[in-house]
This record gives sequence, C-alpha cells and structure tokens, in this order.
Amino acid sequence: MQQTILSIAGKPGLFKLVSRGRANLIVESLDEQHKRMPAFSTDRVTSLSDIAMYTDAEDVPLMKILASLRDKEQGKEVSINYKKASSKELRDYFAEILPDFDRDRVHDSDIKKLFQWYNILVKNGITDFEDEEKKEEEEKKEEPAK
Repeated sequence: MQQTILSIAGKPGLFKLVSRGRANLIVESLDEQHKRMPAFSTDRVTSLSDIAMYTDAEDVPLMKILASLRDKEQGKEVSINYKKASSKELRDYFAEILPDFDRDRVHDSDIKKLFQWYNILVKNGITDFEDEEKKEEEEKKEEPAK
C-alpha cells in the first residue's frame, strides 16, 4: 500500500498507482471522481513511504505519524477544522501526535497537508499505515536464531 499511494507536485490530493507505461505512470485520484490520468517523468511523483517530517532528533517517516494520528482519532477523520484553525491550534494539536516536531522547519501548510492526506486516506478505507514495518518485525521475531 505504502508504495502505491503517491503525491504529485502541483496536483492536489493523493493518487493510487494503477499501472506503469513506458514513459509514464497511470494513476487514479483518491477522491470522489476516481479519475485516471498519466503522470509523466517530468512530474515530481513521491511515494508516501518516502516522505518524513522533521523532528528535533531525527526525521520521522510519514507512515508512523499517520499511524499515531489514526490511533488518536480512533480511525476517524481529523477532529480539528484544520482549514480554519489558527497556527497555535494547529501546532498544539500536532504536538499531541508528534511532540518533538521541529517547530522552525515544519510549517503550518505541512501540518494542514498531513491532515488533508489523512482524511483522504480514511475516506478511502486506507488506515493500515504501518503494515509493512510490522510484518518485517514479526518475521524477524519468528526466524529461529542460527
């Protein structure tokens, strides 16, 4: 799942990878329309699994933040109205999810985009954010020591 959910610079929302062509990707928007379109090599396409947010220590993968947000909201959409919230309200709410985020390098627009993406994923029934990491950890535990 993590590799197939994409963000495309300059296009709002999130996209699901449907197919790969010779010089492009075929993506489907994760909104009500589910419109399919090509994403070319000139587009800046980023997988959600490749995105991280700044903290005071080391960068935290976006999937861990989304999982924390899901746990806080119990799998529902974000309870704060992030579109109309003040900067202080946004940052206070985000601090409950990621307490040590870098307040200088993480902008309000980054927090709003995170909340927007989370809501899109929840509406589409995508809430299993750490599945690949957990599977890898469980496989390591199950392997017999040599």
